[in-house]
Amino acid sequence: MIIRYNEQLQPYNSFRTKATAKMFCEPVSMAELSEITRTFPDEQKLVLGSGSNLFFTKDFDGLVIKPAIKGIHILSETDDFVEIEAGAAEDWDEFVAYCVKNGYAGIENLSLIPSSVGASPVQNIGAYGTEARDVIAKVKTIALQTGDYQEFSNEKCQFGYRDSIFKRTGLYVITSVVFKLEKSFQYKEKYIDLRRELEGIPSPTLMQVRETIIRIRNRKLPDYKVLANAGSFFKNPILTEEEKVQLQQKLPDAPIYNAGEGTFKTSAAFLIDKAGYKGKREGMVGTYTHHSLIIVNYGTESGSEIVDFMHKIQQEVQQQFGLLLEPEVGIY
Repeated sequence: MIIRYNEQLQPYNSFRTKATAKMFCEPVSMAELSEITRTFPDEQKLVLGSGSNLFFTKDFDGLVIKPAIKGIHILSETDDFVEIEAGAAEDWDEFVAYCVKNGYAGIENLSLIPSSVGASPVQNIGAYGTEARDVIAKVKTIALQTGDYQEFSNEKCQFGYRDSIFKRTGLYVITSVVFKLEKSFQYKEKYIDLRRELEGIPSPTLMQVRETIIRIRNRKLPDYKVLANAGSFFKNPILTEEEKVQLQQKLPDAPIYNAGEGTFKTSAAFLIDKAGYKGKREGMVGTYTHHSLIIVNYGTESGSEIVDFMHKIQQEVQQQFGLLLEPEVGIY
């Protein structure tokens, strides 16, 4: 196991902000991962996946662990389902492409999300009416405090909206994820943008759905390799009945969706637009011209500039509409 000291973290976050890690390692197996956690029990630890959903505002005084565990293999299958395990370091979209190519259905709506397989349960990534929790059977981990192996069933992951036990506690390193996918596919309408794009295709194939979602995402969202960003910066607000009524009084055209259990969801991008931040730029930071939910970095290496811009958006939305936008992105 190679430990690197004073490692520059700019290459490891898609916002490209500068910060230094006191220590940095990339374990390639569960054994190495367990060893590293036991060797440095008292060090503060941070687990990095693809770095596409976080950025740094300061140096990290501890150990950054970037798992490099790869591999995709079938655990079991029946006529209807397949259980497939993927290592934490596998690229998410490459994994989706692999599954679609082999006719395994369930994650095609999550195409082109910049992530690693290991990060998918942490954030419970979601798009176009699908979330990772819909198909995750179990998550395999190493406990950061003890180095012990621990396996989580879907229920034990405590999934929520862009949330999980892994995100809330920060106590585990994910080594691999087991997905239960269907071996047959029948398109089910889940999202209006997708329905519009597939209009005229009565029975879309698995590959057609993936290709359509890639086309939509490429049209709406910037490539972080070209224009630094971390995807959707804020969560879509979840509203109570009272908050829904208050919002509709202020914004009668606000999109409202039933979120279950007496709650409702609205669009953070819509609120940002209405607050006057559509395509707005201040210095080296701004909202993306084609999608206000994306904050983009035009050239700053300081995470504090991004945080300042975030606070201005939050304050304006709260002042105008009484709702506090919660960051989806991790800020360190």
